[in-house]
Amino acid sequence: MSQPTKYDHQNPDFERDWSTYYNAVAGRPPRDTLLAALERFEHENSNSTENKFAVDLGCGDGRDTIEILRHGWRVLAIDGEQEAINRLLNRPGINYELLETTLMRFEEIHLPESIDLVNASFSLPFCPPEYFPSLWKVIVSSLRPGGRFCGQLFGEKDSWAIYSSMNHHTRQQLEILLEPFEIEILEEEDHPGKTAIGEEKHWHIFHIVAHKK
Repeated sequence: MSQPTKYDHQNPDFERDWSTYYNAVAGRPPRDTLLAALERFEHENSNSTENKFAVDLGCGDGRDTIEILRHGWRVLAIDGEQEAINRLLNRPGINYELLETTLMRFEEIHLPESIDLVNASFSLPFCPPEYFPSLWKVIVSSLRPGGRFCGQLFGEKDSWAIYSSMNHHTRQQLEILLEPFEIEILEEEDHPGKTAIGEEKHWHIFHIVAHKK
């Protein structure tokens, strides 16, 4: 198992006002990586999405969860912030028969077996580095053969790599992590920009859609 890049633990922990973040991203559409994964499932299973099961890992306020539900999938939405779960459950038009929510931190993650899709949009970098290998192992083992992972990991040149509480990966480390998969999308961003709340930031992101062998 590839280890995430580690940094001097004297560096500060990442701190975020999640309420401010949720307010900033309210109403934004689902992530492109999720849409690409769902489109591939539709091409493979044109007759029905019945009984398809997804986990939205680090669901936030539910921008991706809502889209998965819209496609008729069952969804387990997991987040470590109660406010995120509350915001998701307060969204209009939810089919609650298809949705289950769980308040759980990355350090505690356990998942059911035979999952069709694990979606982790911009959430996995916030797993403490010492827990990331076990988290990734759980993700891989929980996916059925033919299932998919979609989401983002951060590269070592990302400006948040100074935070010892976050994990970042080199391209080589990422390729090792993805060995159990056939890579369908692997796009790399490396450029200056801003966060959702307007902070200056250098982004180094890997956008991933991967099909389990």
